[in-house]
Amino acid sequence: MSQPYKDVAMYIAGDIIMSDSPGEAIKRWRLIFGLTQTALAARLNTSPSVISDYESGRRKFPGARFVKRLVQALIEADLERGGPMVNLLMRQILREKYWAAVIDMRDFTAPVPLKEFLEAIEASVLVEPPAAIDIYGYTLVDSIKLVLDVPSNEYLRLYGSTSQRAAIFTKVSTGRSPVIAVKSMSAVVNLKPAVLVLHGVREVDKLAIEICKREYIPLAVTNLEIESLIDRLRRFK
Repeated sequence: MSQPYKDVAMYIAGDIIMSDSPGEAIKRWRLIFGLTQTALAARLNTSPSVISDYESGRRKFPGARFVKRLVQALIEADLERGGPMVNLLMRQILREKYWAAVIDMRDFTAPVPLKEFLEAIEASVLVEPPAAIDIYGYTLVDSIKLVLDVPSNEYLRLYGSTSQRAAIFTKVSTGRSPVIAVKSMSAVVNLKPAVLVLHGVREVDKLAIEICKREYIPLAVTNLEIESLIDRLRRFK
């Protein structure tokens, strides 16, 4: 089973195992995937009455091994129909991973000059913008969660309703990973943030700076405490 499908399997299995009523959870997922008790029983090489007993609670919780087989049967049945439910769940899981990486995200009611924005968050500019820029919002993300857990095709969500916004990355070591992530995204969708801000880094990787210069992405660094950073960001209307 490929990794995206494994993510779906773990999502379903976790929901069943952690449920206060595993039998009800099994029934709910069976119905979500559009299988009858008979159809599911056939895939598990058991009888419909066994499935019914588990769902009603007449039988004790079957255990993790049975749940693993059950989940695999649900996914395989769906993939045979083209995978509509699996694909829907994959998108849902990706959304949840993305929003887990987002610390704060806002749009402004009026444009804010970039210089004013950077001064408010005490940011030092490493790569100047090619011209005067206004920004219309910001997205503050946990760079580790974003880079490790979120596929690059989901990075487009950084822009929210407009690309004229600040992309602010926390938990940065050298800045190379966030810069490469933004560069890769711009190569695919031809969009760039109005400014890239690295938070908590003392010395930015020289390659990251050079990439921003070549890609014409303004780059800045701030070392405010995270609580203070969020407070100042939220002062913009």
